Amino acid sequence: MPGTTMRHTPPALLHELVFQRTLENGEDAALNVRQSSFSYAELWEQVRRFSTALQALELQPAERVAIYLPKTPEAVIAMFGATHAGGVFVPINPLLKPAQVAYILQDCNVRALVTSPDRLKLLDEALGACRDLHTVIITGNEAPASQHPGIEVYDWEGRLQASPAESPVFRIDTDMAAIIYTSGSTGRPKGVVLSHRNMVVAAQSTVEFLHLTREDNLLVILPLSFDYGLNQVTAAFAAGATATLLDYLVPKDVIRTIARKGITGVSAVPPIWTQLARLDWPPEAVDSLRYLTSSGGALPVSITRTLQKRLPKTDIYLMYGLTEAFRSTFLPPEQVDIRPESVGKAVPYAEVMVVREDGSECAPGEPGELVHRGSLVAMGYWNDPERTAERFRPAPGQEKGLPIPEIAVWSGDRMKKDEEGYLYFVSRNDEMIKTSGYRVSPSEVEEVVYATGMVKEAAAIGVPHPDLGQGILLVAVADGIDDPAPLLSHCRKVLPTFMVPHDVVFLQELPHNPNGKIDRRQLAGDYRDHFAPDDTPSR
Repeated sequence: MPGTTMRHTPPALLHELVFQRTLENGEDAALNVRQSSFSYAELWEQVRRFSTALQALELQPAERVAIYLPKTPEAVIAMFGATHAGGVFVPINPLLKPAQVAYILQDCNVRALVTSPDRLKLLDEALGACRDLHTVIITGNEAPASQHPGIEVYDWEGRLQASPAESPVFRIDTDMAAIIYTSGSTGRPKGVVLSHRNMVVAAQSTVEFLHLTREDNLLVILPLSFDYGLNQVTAAFAAGATATLLDYLVPKDVIRTIARKGITGVSAVPPIWTQLARLDWPPEAVDSLRYLTSSGGALPVSITRTLQKRLPKTDIYLMYGLTEAFRSTFLPPEQVDIRPESVGKAVPYAEVMVVREDGSECAPGEPGELVHRGSLVAMGYWNDPERTAERFRPAPGQEKGLPIPEIAVWSGDRMKKDEEGYLYFVSRNDEMIKTSGYRVSPSEVEEVVYATGMVKEAAAIGVPHPDLGQGILLVAVADGIDDPAPLLSHCRKVLPTFMVPHDVVFLQELPHNPNGKIDRRQLAGDYRDHFAPDDTPSR
């Protein structure tokens, strides 16, 4: 049977990133989480044991394993153990509410769920509708009795007592490895399907442009359900470096951890950097941090300059990425002083183009759509051929004689390039709201608002916010209320924190376009300065 022994060649499958480092430097630190620490050899042993547990529970190749946990050792072990067992892992944002988790479990036909005892209680009512789910593994060493016919509940410690398998289930690099869910313009999350090749090449690309080595210690503060956060772990393992996971309460915790753990690299979204730039950095943190990266929105130039002053020894990388391609562009540190508003050029192993509607390349200074091609381009959206066909289309400029066209991801984002080929973000083609590093679908917010019966019509829009990139403003026609407090209270109960509107404006009526749809563009213009500081003049 193929695949009976683990290959000793450069990694082609995601879990082989850990195996390769175990062969070369097995005693090196791989993972730090709070008081727990794992060498590569220890981590690999846990990955194999979890793989054995899944196989014993009859997980079949390509079946989905959802992971609904904060940043814990079990979350990382489950991800790599799932692919070792031939499965596909689905990391779920720990901030999501039960109904949203249940939607994901149903949408991609999850067969096994890894979660904690407290989260299992929250999901109890929702699990009954997850017909494909047959196994739940909870962290710890005690498993409650199952409340749902057909679903068996096991404890983590008990399942890992089995002897480790000698080899993973046979898979190849173009097979599915993960499905990452991100909000979609229709209001329902869409599952971006990533192959082993996508994730391994993205990790190797990041190692290359960040110059990562086994001496590095990367602080992972972003959710592992976020491609940007997950990439920090995979890149660390590709380099043989250490990944230190942190769920922090206040921004000072990040700086304290950098100083205490000797962190050399950290990645975050602009709102986090805005908070960190305002704090004092002790000498230990300043001396330790070799680089930082920012993605998930534009980092204000003023914040970049403040970080440069506070961290004079730290290289700053400004980046742009798509979940549909993991990473896309980066601006080298030596260019930050020259063009601080640029997102740079393509990452290694990718090509990005700015094109017109007909696919022809835009001239310097001419806005167009960013198109990304190469090994990082995802496999499409799970169970959604319509939206896949819209976003994943033949790459521009291919030879006419090519019988099977190469598929690229058309980002929906408008960019322009300068004479030297450096890229600058212009706007988003769709109506997605980018707040605190998250992409939020207006429809998801509006669906919850309409369900209250407190409004006749509503539109959630993203408008500039000094700290969040965009703030969520709900503009609505009220139905029997004149105080938004009950409406916001309901949103806080049903929506994760990052989806809750930051303010509500009631109008007598909303503007509509000729097609009868709410004119969101007009609303965005009318309320552009809604979250502007008091000392900022209105436009």
